[in-house]
Amino acid sequence: MQETIVSRRSSLEERQAALYQIYTQVLERQPYASERRQLAKPEKDFLKDKIGVKRFLKALGTSEVYLNEFYYSSSNLKFLELCFKHFMGRAPKNHAEMSEYSNILMRDGVKELITRMIDSEEYRKHFGCFTVPHPYPEKMYDSPKAYLENDLLINELHGRRGTVVPTMLWHELGLQCDGGTCATQSESLSFGDHEDHDRVELLQVLRRIHPEDLEEVAAALPPQQRETLSRALLHLKR
Repeated sequence: MQETIVSRRSSLEERQAALYQIYTQVLERQPYASERRQLAKPEKDFLKDKIGVKRFLKALGTSEVYLNEFYYSSSNLKFLELCFKHFMGRAPKNHAEMSEYSNILMRDGVKELITRMIDSEEYRKHFGCFTVPHPYPEKMYDSPKAYLENDLLINELHGRRGTVVPTMLWHELGLQCDGGTCATQSESLSFGDHEDHDRVELLQVLRRIHPEDLEEVAAALPPQQRETLSRALLHLKR
């Protein structure tokens, strides 16, 4: 993907093109007229070179336009996944990273979460101060599964796989969430002849999920998996 760079020497036309690319990356579309009015101040400052890419991203990420689109209607886990996609250009690497940023979100709020991402060393390394965030390929992934999850997230349309269960989790739970409704891909979650093995695997997944997110995840599952989840939670509490 060709990088979009904005510097002090950029013309108004170049800044307008960069603004279009920022909206495409972060909002996954261009703002509606009413939303444009809400973003008028930071947009004007950006076009007049009063603020740069990073400051505009922070203003956009904490605006009601972004929050209405991705935060208020999503679970914390799905919102986190989308923030990684929009501001870091990739999917979350693992559960430890999700847990770290989930704690920031719950303890300090959205503004701190997005600030941490944009001010991170990784962001500086890939985008610096002048480049619009964009998807970038890693030289090496931890596993084929990590590559697949990153590719799915980067290329999916917003809402296509719902607003509750993040890609990492529906993949591990053996679900197919295309169309926004999760359905079973296999019988891997149904306790049967391999009951102990299946329960151990499911418990390992559940231990990585923050308790406040479990209710939202459970509500998004089909009835069979919801029952399986309930039984597994009983064992988790023991």
